[in-house]
Amino acid sequence: MPRVRARHRELRRDDPEFPNWDQDRTAVEDDDAAQDPEQVAAELADAPALLAEGFAAVPDSAWTRTGSRSDGAQFTVDTFARYFIHDPVHHLHDVRG
Repeated sequence: MPRVRARHRELRRDDPEFPNWDQDRTAVEDDDAAQDPEQVAAELADAPALLAEGFAAVPDSAWTRTGSRSDGAQFTVDTFARYFIHDPVHHLHDVRG
């Protein structure tokens, strides 16, 4: 969950820029195929609480703070949170068909 923690830290900065993240390259670099399935399952089970805690710590006044992706796309903490919620739901749908 280091990437989630890093994203939470970035949300504390003024107008952070998030670099492009190549999921396929990351899977190779992190040797996903060799990871312990039980450890991965435990991390995935802990991820929702970690994410919820991070967003619960965002003060009401900070939800409109902006950031950008390396391609220049702008977002707010609110739209960033919505993406974080949408993305796993979207991929779960892809897996289940």
